[in-house]
Amino acid sequence: METFENPNPGRDYVIQHIAEEFTSVCPKTGHPDFGTVVLTYVPDKLCVELKDYKLYLHDYRNKGIFFEAVTNKIMDDLCAELQPRWLRIETIWKGRGGIRSVVRIEQAAPDFNGPTPPYFC
Repeated sequence: METFENPNPGRDYVIQHIAEEFTSVCPKTGHPDFGTVVLTYVPDKLCVELKDYKLYLHDYRNKGIFFEAVTNKIMDDLCAELQPRWLRIETIWKGRGGIRSVVRIEQAAPDFNGPTPPYFC
């Protein structure tokens, strides 16, 4: 995933990107799953480049993967690439069969002493 240098590495600030057109495929039924991916993070040295992040998310369009697995995979990939001070991934899934799902993961760097960013949605 492409990144760029944080223009203000001496300051804790929050970046939030909302991808409203995320799709993947249910591995059980083969039906499409539609959701929103909310990436919220406090960068350290690097920030994610948006075009490349969008293409990364598009790679899931035809993958059979459960909500929980895709959320954890996105978290692992972004943490490995960005090494942020703090990061939250939230996936908000459209209802199917009367049930809506939300999966949320947060992770902070071991030396991050800043306040946990507020919830934005």
